[in-house]
Amino acid sequence: MSRPALTAVFTFSTTLCSSDIAFAFPVVPAIECDMRAGKISLPEFIVKCPANCRETKEKVYGTGVFASISSICNAAIHSGAITNSGGKVIVMKMAGQAIYKGSFANGVRSLSLPNWRESFSVSGSVDLTLNIHCWKTTTSICKQAPYNCKVDIAFLVDGSWSIGKRRFKIQKDFLVEVSQVINVGVAGPMMGIIQYGDDPVTEFSLKQFSSSKDLKPAISKIVQKGGLSNVGKALSYINKHFFSDANGNRGGAPNVAVVLVDGWPTDKVEEASRLARESGINIFFVTIEGPDENEKQNVMETNFVDKAVCRTNGFFSLSISSWFALRKEVQSLVKRVCDTDRLVCSKTCLNANDIAFVIDGSSSVGTGNFRTVLQFVANVTQEFEISDTDTRVGIIQYTYEQRLEFAFGQHNNKADLLNAIKHINYWSGGTSTGAAITYAADQLFSKSKPNKRKIMIVITDGRSYDDVRAPALAVHRKGVIAYSIGIAWAIQDDLEYIATDPDRDHSFFMDEFDNLYKYIYIVIISLFIANFLHKKMSTKI
Repeated sequence: MSRPALTAVFTFSTTLCSSDIAFAFPVVPAIECDMRAGKISLPEFIVKCPANCRETKEKVYGTGVFASISSICNAAIHSGAITNSGGKVIVMKMAGQAIYKGSFANGVRSLSLPNWRESFSVSGSVDLTLNIHCWKTTTSICKQAPYNCKVDIAFLVDGSWSIGKRRFKIQKDFLVEVSQVINVGVAGPMMGIIQYGDDPVTEFSLKQFSSSKDLKPAISKIVQKGGLSNVGKALSYINKHFFSDANGNRGGAPNVAVVLVDGWPTDKVEEASRLARESGINIFFVTIEGPDENEKQNVMETNFVDKAVCRTNGFFSLSISSWFALRKEVQSLVKRVCDTDRLVCSKTCLNANDIAFVIDGSSSVGTGNFRTVLQFVANVTQEFEISDTDTRVGIIQYTYEQRLEFAFGQHNNKADLLNAIKHINYWSGGTSTGAAITYAADQLFSKSKPNKRKIMIVITDGRSYDDVRAPALAVHRKGVIAYSIGIAWAIQDDLEYIATDPDRDHSFFMDEFDNLYKYIYIVIISLFIANFLHKKMSTKI
């Protein structure tokens, strides 16, 4: 295939199949050196980097493939796409990686980073080889190459008698086409299938087939088992048995469960779904020919889809009017399950957290700095899905005394939570951090839900007037993952006592409040890693 030509409006064309196809890369206006790829919500685009970005020393994570929190321009210099004189760069987004290795190249030092949610690559405007792939479909349309999609997917196939033999075959044909589109392979998505009726059964695990070619005959051979549509039982099954190391779960790849339902479940799904989500499984519901008005009285759990999936404006659910329209939804479903940036249950690393912020409100902080701390808290919580079944946030402000600003579950959507954070009033007084930690244990963590990960983030700017060791040890023993963030006059020993071991992963220090913003993503990444390790340990148990 010849290299496509670059025109003045950045449109690329080549000849594939039987027609000309134009691929247009959106052009983003000139950017600053510190612009991160994740801030631009386009899958591929062209930007113009200014000169002298290397002198700014903006952070870059990875080599060749970079984490989306990296500076675009410094990543481009590091990779050799442009020089320090600047220039136009093509940015192409891709799925997150399990690890990004740092290196030194072209005067830019990139850093190592584990497990970020989105990646990107950069190339100069003269190197525009596009990876195009043409599938033979019923419409003979050329499509872009298979999705760069590293996820572990379980499809829960409806084998109940209500579906009938003809529609059961349509369901299998749909899964065959999905497997071809996502291009199953060890470097990309892996796919397993569970058939459910009265009871669920694994047709094949994640590790059983490593190519789309091998999957096609395996799916075709699946025999309908019949029975009821016990979706809740099937979700409990995948949570306890399917996503395990022994079955091929890769750990670094998001876990996805796609439930296909003919009509409605014959058992309850809310509790089983909640537990599965809290284990880090991103649940998608594809409902076909749902109940009409006369049938709704037979539904065991009303609004079962809303109760089963993460609250993200319909992203995790597809409602299809007819089985014969199912095939049209292949691209829509694949696009969603491969959009690792929006897989919030895994994006926020399992998402089921009770996070307590314990904030120093002493006189040495000052009103302006206190507002900076609140903005930091807001920025961190912004990354989490906020609801009673997902992440809950509580905040304590302390001086010599302690004040519960709000408890877990008091604000159960993101807008209300961010508004509540914004309106916290600065207190002023002394610094008794140890008493504040004990207060957090009594007022917040004593009311945590059993399946929530308990996380405490202590932010302080000075020496505590009381002992922090015994209170910190007490919350550690209760399973609380503790982070300490020290600013200015904070004492390193206190920060290390507060932090969960290893201290270097859970304790941070900066000279002044204005540098807090630099640690937003570091703290978020640390939370991701802690939650991921929690899941791995829970799976082994």
